[in-house]
Amino acid sequence: MRKIINSTYVSLDGVIENPQNWTSAYFQDEAAAYARELLFSCGAILMGRKTFDGFSQAWPAMEEATGDFGVRMNSLPHYVVSDSLRKPGWGDTTAIPRAEAVAEITKLREQDGQDILQYGFGPVSRTLVEHGLLDELRLWIHPVLVGARETGELLNADEFSATFELAGTEVFKTGVIIATYVPTAR
Repeated sequence: MRKIINSTYVSLDGVIENPQNWTSAYFQDEAAAYARELLFSCGAILMGRKTFDGFSQAWPAMEEATGDFGVRMNSLPHYVVSDSLRKPGWGDTTAIPRAEAVAEITKLREQDGQDILQYGFGPVSRTLVEHGLLDELRLWIHPVLVGARETGELLNADEFSATFELAGTEVFKTGVIIATYVPTAR
């Protein structure tokens, strides 16, 4: 069975929105190597619509600058949970209707192959946690206070709770800490 691994950038004040605005100074060699190892250890990418929209617009143009990382990002099968996406237009992308998300993601998880990577934490992540489908949560904690709190807070979880246990940490020279958590048994 494949694992579903969530990888999310978060500031010290819990912001996850627009990470391109506050993470670039911290993305040095160690972070690049870790991100590469993670991407290449996975055989598919799972996303919500908001993440898909950002990635599908950015990554095709970044392939030349990012080399084999960009090629991998663009060529992996992508699965996006969306009721409105009709023609994804980014490589091998499959749209999964929300009503079918749990069943379809369960089938994906049960297939043979490399793990499934999910970037960002939002409604799809919440669904994964609620249905016991998320195997690892890797929070890239950045030593920055962003202060902009709109809809992009990791901890904005009305009527939603879950418990995790720490499975490991990775600390980079830039001060970024990757905390890997696994769900605890309910």
